[in-house]
Amino acid sequence: MLDDLRNSASDSFKDEEENYAKPYDVIRLRPRPNQPFLGMTAQQRFVIALMLFLMVSVLGALFLVVTERVFLAL
Repeated sequence: MLDDLRNSASDSFKDEEENYAKPYDVIRLRPRPNQPFLGMTAQQRFVIALMLFLMVSVLGALFLVVTERVFLAL
């Protein structure tokens, strides 16, 4: 019963390994569109994101001053 245990274990492993699909057979990547995201280049998107960040920061600071949570030291 235990005489051929090592060979039988390795054989079953090889059989199971063959049943699995290869990763590159399963994954299908869709092609990238020719148009850039939102019709802008990476530099243009960065400038928009930077402007949005600065607007939120300035408006947040202005709100803190108006509600007197922060005082301006003059």
